[in-house]
Amino acid sequence: MRREKARHILFFIFLLPLVLGAEIYKLDIKGPIETILEEYVVQSFEDIHKAKDATLIIIEMDTPGGFDTSMRNIIKEILAAPAPVAVFVSPRGARAASAGFFITIAADIAVMAPGTNMGAAHPVSATGGKIDETMNEKITNDAVSYVKSLAKSRNRNQELSEKAVRESKSYTAEECVNENLIDFVAEDLDELIEKLEGKEVKTGNGDSVILDLKKEKIQAMEMSTRQKFLRTITNPNLAYFLLIFGLLGLYLEFTHPGIMIPGVLGGISLLLAFLAFQVLPINYIGLILILLAIAFFIAEIKTPGFGVFGIGGVISFVLGSVMLIDSPIPEMRPTMSVIIFFALGIGLTFLFLTYKVYQSANKKVETGKEGLVGETGSARTDITPEAGKVFVHGEWWNAVADSEIPAGAKVVVDEVVDFVLKVSPLKKS
Repeated sequence: MRREKARHILFFIFLLPLVLGAEIYKLDIKGPIETILEEYVVQSFEDIHKAKDATLIIIEMDTPGGFDTSMRNIIKEILAAPAPVAVFVSPRGARAASAGFFITIAADIAVMAPGTNMGAAHPVSATGGKIDETMNEKITNDAVSYVKSLAKSRNRNQELSEKAVRESKSYTAEECVNENLIDFVAEDLDELIEKLEGKEVKTGNGDSVILDLKKEKIQAMEMSTRQKFLRTITNPNLAYFLLIFGLLGLYLEFTHPGIMIPGVLGGISLLLAFLAFQVLPINYIGLILILLAIAFFIAEIKTPGFGVFGIGGVISFVLGSVMLIDSPIPEMRPTMSVIIFFALGIGLTFLFLTYKVYQSANKKVETGKEGLVGETGSARTDITPEAGKVFVHGEWWNAVADSEIPAGAKVVVDEVVDFVLKVSPLKKS
């Protein structure tokens, strides 16, 4: 009994820290803020709510901005968090632009690493298209009132927050801390936690919390495998590559039936590309232009137009590629170097194939009866308009001529009629 009781006591001693121990949870917002990243943040906060052991939640951020809806849903999670939330713009060189600025202002604790910046938060169309002046004013006023309400609730500089939205102002870490946009500057996570030790923080629900972080470990919240996969294929350059690879694969399958491998890989690539396009803001005019370019390239091969269709295809391909992913955020568009690489690569390939087709069509026939025209040989008998024998291409042929040609003379084949060669004397140069 004593041994059993001692075992229970030891088990309780080891279990107690796991039950009562608190955690510092850390999330990463890296790259554009879109639906996959939003799902990751929302799911992480739900898991933290369930754990009920959070002392501090740190969001390390480096973003050019993103979708307004995703940003607002992330901010809702921050405001309803079960523990103080610190947004840390890090590492050096990072930024919290556009939507990232709103998220930083909304945090219980806002921190930046040296050499970082935030701001440039003027709202733009999600698809990068132009909006009329009245609608632009409505959207801007809505964003200004939203950021000012966030800044007021966190006792942050409302005037500079408004300028970041209305005038697209951007601020360095030093400017932000001096003008009360953030709480302090920290080199890394260790320094951030050290500066927060013993600090009293007012959370979104109005509670005041004194942070005791000395003995707490950092628990990283990772994306699920599914989220990592979706995040990977929604990379604009990869999505663009999958689209082009898929179209080329299907083209090869249709023009060379039975190979199967290009068709299978092309079909899979196209499905993955369209899956990525559900997240990325797609301009379907751009997609149509790319399809038109492929049609032009095929037309150039089938009906050689001396490069007209090929040049038109290259122009259509470049324009379609530039327009395909229509986002005001450069990180959510394919880079121009990738577009030029594919445009030149595909264009030159199709033009080369067109040249080969044209060259083949104009090449002299070297086999069959037609291949004998223009060849030279020798008369083995006298050749008259009625009959004669010639030796051409290592073969004996019946031959006729307009005028008599003596045996042994060199002749040239002018025509082939019903397996009879019409010849004439070979003129001496």
